[in-house]
Amino acid sequence: MIKVIKTEKEYKDALLQIETLIDKDPKSGTPEGDQLELLSFLISKYEEEKFELDLPDPIEAIKFRMEQQGLTRKDLVPSFGSASKLSEVFSGKRSLSLKMIRSLNKNFNIPFEILLKDSNDLLPEDLISMDWTKFPFNEMYKRDWFNNFSGTLYDAKDKSEELLRDFIEPVKDNIEQPVLLRTNTRLSSNVNEYSLFAWIVQVLRIAQKFHFSSKFDSTDINREFLVDIIKLSYLDEGPKLAVEYLIKKGICFVYLRHLPQTHLDGASLRLKNGHPVIALTLRHDRLDNFWFTLCHELAHIILHFDEKKDFYFIDDFDVEGNKVEKEADKMAQNALIPNEYWKFFRRATKISKREILNISQKLRIHHSLIAGRIRREKNNYKVFSNLVGSGQVRKLFCQ
Repeated sequence: MIKVIKTEKEYKDALLQIETLIDKDPKSGTPEGDQLELLSFLISKYEEEKFELDLPDPIEAIKFRMEQQGLTRKDLVPSFGSASKLSEVFSGKRSLSLKMIRSLNKNFNIPFEILLKDSNDLLPEDLISMDWTKFPFNEMYKRDWFNNFSGTLYDAKDKSEELLRDFIEPVKDNIEQPVLLRTNTRLSSNVNEYSLFAWIVQVLRIAQKFHFSSKFDSTDINREFLVDIIKLSYLDEGPKLAVEYLIKKGICFVYLRHLPQTHLDGASLRLKNGHPVIALTLRHDRLDNFWFTLCHELAHIILHFDEKKDFYFIDDFDVEGNKVEKEADKMAQNALIPNEYWKFFRRATKISKREILNISQKLRIHHSLIAGRIRREKNNYKVFSNLVGSGQVRKLFCQ
């Protein structure tokens, strides 16, 4: 009776049986022919499981492919990045990076499973739409965004994909991929989407480390709250006090400079734990810009926060906003300067510094809020330059 081979003894007995049958050379379709075919199959399956062949060494596989195709080391240099890196890999001083592995597979058809043998890992295929070469890698390294890496930029570039994957991993489930970032954005058409994506990831990485002392309740964030925040502008350290107030309401604040080719002013996002995040770049280091951007992002939380839907808004105020952005603009403007007071400035043909200061005192708000809006709506940034609080914000958050 023929059965599945499970032991070494059964395997040896089957080999003896198959030798006898082979000597008889039975025809296919006869009982003995069928027996030979079945035994061959069972022996093959046992050998596959018991004597699985080990994969060849990656370097030996590369050398074999070189010999097979008549290649020299010079032919492989583009896949390794430089002749010195190739030499270090071949001598065992450097391991193959994902970038090298992808190139060797693409250019020389060496299987991934062989090239990945030494890493004891599988080639990661999540985030497959990413083009890792488009990230602002040098700037990210310069800003020390790869926290656990202490090598040189030269070394970092060698492991760029690994470092970028590690960078994204903590917030991977909290962020869309670059190609999907065009919704809910107020950005110019030539923005670098990979720089934008990297900036958002870093904002979320910072925010995720924050420990909130209270839960976020969206019903607490309303127009009255917005007005209360604005009243803090009257104080010398108003921006810092505003941030403390946000934190008490369960809203995280992040200051993070924008990356090249993004021109961002601010963003409002949500963490997976439900807490909103307001991030400002302070690319214009002025009090009027700080307060308007902060209020605009808060307006998004008041008007558009929905726990059942994705929540992120990315803003560049040099760009015309859509309907949703205009709603946030309007709420921020009316909260910063009530419409009944703004009517005076809108109708006036000539506005004096004294008039700005008098109304700012009456409203108990900083005069930069009025001066900044006048400059913006009249599109004249030469007037009241000494009233907008230039150079007064970043220093509060960089001490």
